[in-house]
Amino acid sequence: MFTAPQSRAGRGLIGWSQAELAKAAGVGLSTVRNFEAGRSTPVRQNLDAIVRALESAGVEFISQNGGGPGVRLKQPIAIQQSMLED
Repeated sequence: MFTAPQSRAGRGLIGWSQAELAKAAGVGLSTVRNFEAGRSTPVRQNLDAIVRALESAGVEFISQNGGGPGVRLKQPIAIQQSMLED
C-alpha cells in the first residue's frame, strides 16, 4: 500500500514540488495536495500514476517489513556495476 508519507518522502528525495509530481504523473495538483495532506485518497488510476512517476524518477518504495513502509533512492546502475568489479 502506497501512503501519503511515502509520497512526501519520495518527492523530498528527488527534490520535486507537489506541482512537479502532479505534472509528471498527469494528475491534478489538487489530487497530490489532498492525498499528501490526508484529505482524500485518489482513485486507483491516479494513485498508480503518482507511484509510476516517482519510480521513474528513481524512488524505490519499501514495503512494510516490520519497520513500516518507506522510500529510498534506487542505486544508479554505474554504482552497482563498480561494486561488482571490486
